[in-house]
Amino acid sequence: MKIFVTGATGTIGRQIVGQLIQSGHQVRALTRNPANANLPDGVEVVTGDLTNPASFASALEGVDGLHLIKFGGNNYADLETGREIIALAEKAGIQRLTVLMGGTKGALEEAVESSSLAWTFLQPVEFMANVLEWAPSIRSDGSVSLPFGSRKSAIVHEADIAAVAATALTENGHGGKTYTITGGEVLTPREMVQMIGTALGRNIQFNELTPDEAKEQWLAAGHPQQIVDFLLWVYGNTPPMGYTVVPTVQQVTGRPPRTFAQWAAEHVDAFRIQGTASA
Repeated sequence: MKIFVTGATGTIGRQIVGQLIQSGHQVRALTRNPANANLPDGVEVVTGDLTNPASFASALEGVDGLHLIKFGGNNYADLETGREIIALAEKAGIQRLTVLMGGTKGALEEAVESSSLAWTFLQPVEFMANVLEWAPSIRSDGSVSLPFGSRKSAIVHEADIAAVAATALTENGHGGKTYTITGGEVLTPREMVQMIGTALGRNIQFNELTPDEAKEQWLAAGHPQQIVDFLLWVYGNTPPMGYTVVPTVQQVTGRPPRTFAQWAAEHVDAFRIQGTASA
């Protein structure tokens, strides 16, 4: 099968591309900057922008499945060209569609639901990959400073999100479904920091910040005000979906979700001081 993947250089998109290639499928990947795409051999890289569907319309021809992300541009604004993209996909004869959701449903999801495509909405909770933001402070002073250190999360490995997407794009039986995707365990940031320390073979200190301290720190680091406000709200008021384990990964892919300990072991070099080795 040939699958068109948008957001192909993002955290999840890159995983989808890799897994599809490993499974023997053809992949056409959309990126705004092909020179820096660094995608696997065999991937057909297409230059284009989701905010300008005409830039990649011809590349939809001959494609069996399409993976879409919800955002367009660099500021995480909701994609406003969803209806146009879906119309182009229907015209091209695309059969299957996955949408990586974030937040509430909008114009894109409405266009998808009213289309003729066998669509699947992917609704993951917190990504394990987000924890890479802790790496600089772990490397510099062996600590992580965050608010809400005891909040609960059914945090999910990005490869498991991609595995659900790849399955829905290449197998029957997933049309018209919304998949909440979680890991297989509930953890707090404090516990995750401890597990990274275990992978490193050293103790990592957790420092609890107040929400105001976290806001000041995140804004100083250059995060947009709207993202900071959202993070403080969602971390302080995590809905049950964010910390309730569901069996989606097992049911869709046939295997249990990867653990945070596995993720930490896979990414241990990102947290390690250069020139040192794990115990």
